[in-house]
Amino acid sequence: MLILGLNTYHADSAACLVMDGKLVAAAEEERFRRVKHWAGFPAMAAAYCLDAAGVSMRDVQHVTLNRSLSANLVRKGLFVLTRWPGVAALGDRLRQMRKDVGVEQEIDRHLIQGGDGSGSSSGGAGRRAFRIHAVEHHRSHLASSFLVSPYDSATVVSVDGFGDFVSTMWGEGQGGRIRVAGRVFFPHSLGLLYLAVTQYLGFWSYGDEYKVMGLAPYGKPRYMHAMRQLVRPVSGGRFELNLSCFVHHADGVSMQWNNCAPVIGKAYSPGLISLLGPERQPQDAIEERHCDIAASLQEAYEEMFFHVLRHAYACTQNPVLCLSGGCAMNSVANGKIYEATPFRRIYVQSAAGDGGGAIGSAFYLWNTRMGEPRNQVMDHAFWGPAFSNEQIEVLLHQKAKALQDNGCQWQRISDERALCSRVAEAIDAGWVVGWFQGRMEWGPRALGNRSILCDPRRADMKDILNAKIKRRESFRPFAPAILREAVSDWFEQDDEVPFMLQVYPIRSHKRALIPAVTHVNGTGRLQTVRLEQNPRFYRLIQAFQERTGVPILLNTSFNENEPVVCKPEEALACFLRTQMDMLVMADWVVERVRQPKEKALG
Repeated sequence: MLILGLNTYHADSAACLVMDGKLVAAAEEERFRRVKHWAGFPAMAAAYCLDAAGVSMRDVQHVTLNRSLSANLVRKGLFVLTRWPGVAALGDRLRQMRKDVGVEQEIDRHLIQGGDGSGSSSGGAGRRAFRIHAVEHHRSHLASSFLVSPYDSATVVSVDGFGDFVSTMWGEGQGGRIRVAGRVFFPHSLGLLYLAVTQYLGFWSYGDEYKVMGLAPYGKPRYMHAMRQLVRPVSGGRFELNLSCFVHHADGVSMQWNNCAPVIGKAYSPGLISLLGPERQPQDAIEERHCDIAASLQEAYEEMFFHVLRHAYACTQNPVLCLSGGCAMNSVANGKIYEATPFRRIYVQSAAGDGGGAIGSAFYLWNTRMGEPRNQVMDHAFWGPAFSNEQIEVLLHQKAKALQDNGCQWQRISDERALCSRVAEAIDAGWVVGWFQGRMEWGPRALGNRSILCDPRRADMKDILNAKIKRRESFRPFAPAILREAVSDWFEQDDEVPFMLQVYPIRSHKRALIPAVTHVNGTGRLQTVRLEQNPRFYRLIQAFQERTGVPILLNTSFNENEPVVCKPEEALACFLRTQMDMLVMADWVVERVRQPKEKALG
């Protein structure tokens, strides 16, 4: 039984393939298109998934979508009758509906006829018929976390912008079933609240909310009075926005989802400016006031988020939480769940946002609708393409002149212990290392297979990284990857966090030892690494610990203002156009001959 799960015509378009209840492959379209958050039909991601399984579209019996036109129809109708949204909003919705209806034609064009030239091996005539199943957006989110979690029962919560007229959903998962206990309907949304204030602060690119989350610790929550006029809790775990400060419920927010980088129009009204003061333009300097507004937004979000979680717990009395939705990417709030709620275990899938809905809809069909037993636990994120030593060797020979012109030398180190020792030595010497190994990660985080790695002990490493490669805002932190057994020695919380989606305080006496991964407020966005999850990355961190006594590496995504690299060609191109010191692709090590000779810790 083959199920192709899709997130289509939305940001982070993605595909996965489930075979007899086991995940075979999953990837986001942006990695192939090289456009961040690419929105459209995920033709290349779907073709990859089919190729990874050695099957064609003719073999697929079911296709699932993480959105359903029929969901919450009564609510939608009542809203239109009572509030009659603007022409632009209705036009956007009608265009989206036409795309949803046309998915079967898109599958035929891209995956059967091969019309987009994506290189799919799944083409050919006489395909076997497949059925398309629409799964409500937030049910897909809930399934994407719970049905691949290690827990047989859990409280389930999804929080995001909007999907199928809902922004928040909670309930309980038992076995393969999900019981919904409550929802927050359009037009009230914590994701929309965060988006609007993010735009107000001058961050307009899709997904820039994480920048505001990183900025917040530099300010004080001095605008809480204003924030509490923007959003307030109501009974039953719900909340309400002050709609006079937003436009989505009336005029609508323009959105571009058609085979492009997603673009979202202004979500706030002049009422927000009246409440908070002049808006920041993207070219303006960041002032103390902006930091304070960011801090206030984060605190207001957390108040409402924990209000929802506490009510969800009251409904289930289950101390295990499976969290999903775009707002589940707010790792700062996630790191406070234990202290703010009764929950004692948390699971957040690596692609918690809309891309993860591809997995959710597929497993919802398999486990919930078909009643098949659960047999998939997602304890790692490595579901994308992999490349062999032989493929990499061919590339290096092809690019030999470019490498020589850039003062590079390369060699193969087949002994893994020797390889890890050599790379640990380079990181100890202050080098910036591109680390390209195994299957690409699923979700937005680089977790040790498409990573840039550095020494966390260097106080100047953030500046070095930004100067050499990343060129990003100075207030954004870098994350620590740590051996799982060492977490309690370095962090104030001993938790399993394989997907870098929780922020915890670093122990006060350890912060000065790892300044490159310690944020201004003494926290770190934790990634735990187990031997069985990623053996080579684990052994590299272990080799660094043997040299330095520190079981931690600075881990950031392997990219330069682009999607994380997918192929060796992209990794090598990034290495050559930046000032990266070393590139490790499988067993192949590429070094720039000109290197700093001495080790200098800041």
